[in-house]
Amino acid sequence: MDDDKGNAARTARWEERMEVPLGIASGLFLAGYAVHVLARQPSGVVDVSLIVVFASWALFLVDYAVRWRLSGLGLSFVHKHLLDTVVVVLPLLRPVRIVKVYDRQLRRHGEPRLSLYGRVIVYSGLSTSLLGFTGALAVYQQERGAPGTTMKTFGDAVWWACATLTTVGYGDVTPVTPGGRTIAVGMMACGLALLGAVTGSFSSWMIEIFSRGEGQKPPEDTKPPGS
Repeated sequence: MDDDKGNAARTARWEERMEVPLGIASGLFLAGYAVHVLARQPSGVVDVSLIVVFASWALFLVDYAVRWRLSGLGLSFVHKHLLDTVVVVLPLLRPVRIVKVYDRQLRRHGEPRLSLYGRVIVYSGLSTSLLGFTGALAVYQQERGAPGTTMKTFGDAVWWACATLTTVGYGDVTPVTPGGRTIAVGMMACGLALLGAVTGSFSSWMIEIFSRGEGQKPPEDTKPPGS
């Protein structure tokens, strides 16, 4: 029991130290990846962007390995921290770490101003935006120049990402490569989950508002003296 408490305390201290560096690494990863994908031709800037991408990935790996070691959980750490495992394996989800850091910083400086429903809606919206932009970059990297592709510009990729995450699926722009379709499946699943969180929270918030209004009694009529 004492060992578990000690491991938890050491892990908490490590996570506190790494919050801001990992948030910065998430932003740098997104910026470096965007430059790598959208650069017109190979250049020194592209080389630097690749270094930034791999350096940020290395920082995530180091953080994951240290937390695994400090936890003392062995292989059970993988499934008990499944989201962190997926973030390390899948580059698309690394920028979403910015939202987690933002939330922790707000909590550290006081109670969040938004209600629980409001935080869910805001954070889900931010996560969707980050995931959509990163997914558009990843799909565009796979699709550009592919035979029969309908995704000829990055604008097409952004349009496709919006339609996919919102589950609209117009079908005017679709991935044709195996890599692009694999990314599409992941974005569909994430889109359903995030939209479900937003719509569910919004519906619950509306029900709470209306229930609160119906539960209030109307003010009693006041009559003037002597009437």
